[in-house]
Amino acid sequence: MESGKANPIELPTTTTTTTTTTTTTNGNLHKPLINTKHFILPVTTLAILIILHLYIGNFSDHRLINPPAGNSTGGGDKCNLFQGSWVFDDERETYYTNESKCIIDDRQNCMKYGRPDTDFLKWRWQPDKCDLPEFDAVEFLEVVRGKSLAFIGDSVGRNQMQSLVCMLAAEAYPIDVSHTNDTRFRRWAFPPYNFTLVAIWSPLLVKTRDPNPENFTRNSLMNLYLDEADEAWTSELDNIDITIFSTGQWFFRPFTYYEKGEIIGCHFCNQENITEISLYYAYQMAFKTTFTTLLNLQNYTGLIFLRTFSPQHFENGDYNNGGNCIRTKPFTKQEMKLDGYKLMMYSTQVNEFKAAQKEGEKKGLKLRLLDTSDAMIMRADGHPNHYGHPASDNKSYPDCVHWCMPGPVDTWNEFLLEMLKMEGEGFIERTPQRNTTKLNLR
Repeated sequence: MESGKANPIELPTTTTTTTTTTTTTNGNLHKPLINTKHFILPVTTLAILIILHLYIGNFSDHRLINPPAGNSTGGGDKCNLFQGSWVFDDERETYYTNESKCIIDDRQNCMKYGRPDTDFLKWRWQPDKCDLPEFDAVEFLEVVRGKSLAFIGDSVGRNQMQSLVCMLAAEAYPIDVSHTNDTRFRRWAFPPYNFTLVAIWSPLLVKTRDPNPENFTRNSLMNLYLDEADEAWTSELDNIDITIFSTGQWFFRPFTYYEKGEIIGCHFCNQENITEISLYYAYQMAFKTTFTTLLNLQNYTGLIFLRTFSPQHFENGDYNNGGNCIRTKPFTKQEMKLDGYKLMMYSTQVNEFKAAQKEGEKKGLKLRLLDTSDAMIMRADGHPNHYGHPASDNKSYPDCVHWCMPGPVDTWNEFLLEMLKMEGEGFIERTPQRNTTKLNLR
């Protein structure tokens, strides 16, 4: 309902009936006497409608937000942050630039390497029934004061992590305390708030092994153990308060699948004696294993997010045969929706999430859905394409998977802040054994 506008009351219609007349002793015709029951119902109905109209009018300006569960479908007058449109805002300013005091991976540093258009920075996300507030670094750091937050997943998860570090740098200088040169495992400290932000590389969430690590390529056949969670993150959970899991693009590569230590099939392995199994099964099992591991933890009180599938936008071919992403403005939601394999990836992970969330409620485990997919399917303009690496590097493929920084990926952290605020104060019961200084990040 639009604020400040009164909706007209539509009175209920009545059904026309034939009225029986009676004749008096003097021969005059009279209609039968009207009993009170004939007008009590219409009058009562009218009164109820008037009261409802006045009530709705008085509260039409109030914004309602989905409960902390963060489900992707809302109902009634509640606002679903994740359903909306991208709106051009010429006055919109970025939260940081390529000259800010934070680390932007060169592969996503579009402005540094000469992207000529800037309109892709001017679009803001507008939910259908409410507003998404701008990101406030001070507010975020106050919400997470004394806590640790980990991004667990692949390079797109790292993309969001670096975006958050840069957004927070406006308030507090991030100190890199990783003690490693491996950029896949990072740890940033914000001492004034006793807050630690961590990136843990686990691109498939479950255990993997490279048979030939010395000759690893995009097409190397890897072993994937679908029923064993990756120790890279399971070994660190006791020291983490908030986790954000995400993965997607790695599942399209060749794999040999294992369960209970035995080969059950493969994907793109081209071996006649091994059964070809759909990548969607592997994707489902990876999340089932992840959530089962979390549900089986003893006395774990952390807050767990699943950030949903991040779609790629290659057009005119794949990454290695002429594909690119040269659009300079978003699609509308009428032009582009999740479909095909992207919808399958999204549905697969969300179905596993919902099952785990239901079980988690029984155990007091908080699982939340950071549902970015519908918003990002429209942002074909937000990828680096050929502007995410030095111009002299002519051998690099176009990148239509990751997101420019700054860019639409920053909206994910606007979502994150609102979801953390929905949890309310004291949303995490700090346990004595957690110690953010003991994270062993290789």
